[in-house]
Amino acid sequence: MGQIKVESNAGGLKGLYVIEPAVHGDSRGYFMETYNLRDMQEAGLNMTFVQDNQSMSTKGVLRGLHFQINYPQGKLVRVIKGRVFDVAVDIRKGSETYGKWFGLELSEENKKQFYISEGFAHGFLVLSDVAEFCYKVTDFYHPNDEGGIAWNDPSIGIVWPEVVGQYRGSADPSGYTLHDGTPLTLSEKDKKWGNCHF
Repeated sequence: MGQIKVESNAGGLKGLYVIEPAVHGDSRGYFMETYNLRDMQEAGLNMTFVQDNQSMSTKGVLRGLHFQINYPQGKLVRVIKGRVFDVAVDIRKGSETYGKWFGLELSEENKKQFYISEGFAHGFLVLSDVAEFCYKVTDFYHPNDEGGIAWNDPSIGIVWPEVVGQYRGSADPSGYTLHDGTPLTLSEKDKKWGNCHF
């Protein structure tokens, strides 16, 4: 393998991969390959990407947990500015790790990428003042195909770093903050997702 190092079954969950690119730096800056088809195939990752997306979010924004119902997407995600805590939850019925989660920090410093196969719910929390988030997906966006799970579903038990607050029975973030007092910000849709009761 050339320019990437791949950790398979991240957190003990089949279908999750942490990818670390080789970074070549000198006094001028750095260079790295963010995607190489040959290296990915050598690592056993044979997906085809059809769309690239990019978003910007401010500190305390929590997006998720999202999944696609009829047209599931695999996602290769990374952060090009700032840092986020990125989470995947196994929602594959019949999976040995159904209902389990894995999370890691993605940042412009560590340059890690996270591949989340089809069959996982996904979300992230912004820990820096601003974060720019890039991701490649294996299927196109289909309107009205999005499902979701409450980010704080106690049956999953995600430990979101720097978050303080008491669960009040819903995904509404009222009363939750980061350690420094920054309130959590969710979309109106994300405030209404229910629990899965894994």
